[in-house]
Amino acid sequence: MDDDISDILASVSAPLPSQRKLDLQALTRAWVNERTSPTLLPYPSQLIDRVTDRIKKQIETIEEMTSDMDPKSNFILVVLQTELERFKFLVRSFLRARLAKIDKFPYHYRDLALSDPNILSHLEQQYLQSHQALLASHYHASFLSIFPQGLQKLDDTTGLSMIDRPEEDSAVFCRVLRDAGGVVIQSEGGAGEVELTRGDVWVLRWRAVKDAVVRGDVELL
Repeated sequence: MDDDISDILASVSAPLPSQRKLDLQALTRAWVNERTSPTLLPYPSQLIDRVTDRIKKQIETIEEMTSDMDPKSNFILVVLQTELERFKFLVRSFLRARLAKIDKFPYHYRDLALSDPNILSHLEQQYLQSHQALLASHYHASFLSIFPQGLQKLDDTTGLSMIDRPEEDSAVFCRVLRDAGGVVIQSEGGAGEVELTRGDVWVLRWRAVKDAVVRGDVELL
């Protein structure tokens, strides 16, 4: 019995294939970065496509094994389901973090998507359009219809802009993964520069490290 269990554990505890392990690390990092950053990061389409395809294949494998009553197979099935749920949780939480930012700053990301098509996925663009249409319809029916025509625009930028934007000067905790050069910081003594050296942990303004995070040289904590 003990030998059987050892064989089962060995079969499911072998090192993950290289690409799968790298994708899990990349997805976890993208999830943490997205939840921590005050602005949307470019949508990692290739990573999400690979992970989504892997989830579909794993679901198919689990469905094929579900009818197998062999104790060994059932034990492996539990392990596969656990791994599947981990991937699904990361993807769901990652997408929810992005949708929360889209909901909060819809007009900002609508305009940004026109100049940077990589910022939103195709489905996120569709969601944004639907969100804007519903929001505009609700506001118009609630109170905007009683305003003069010139005051009904929700994205008016004449004079004081009506478009809310994320705060890029928010402080973030970050860890340097690769030497990323110097960044300019603002302090009470004025502007200065710090070197981002591998292994360092900093509390910096998001604006200062945003490009390094997008390149993958720095991760958020």
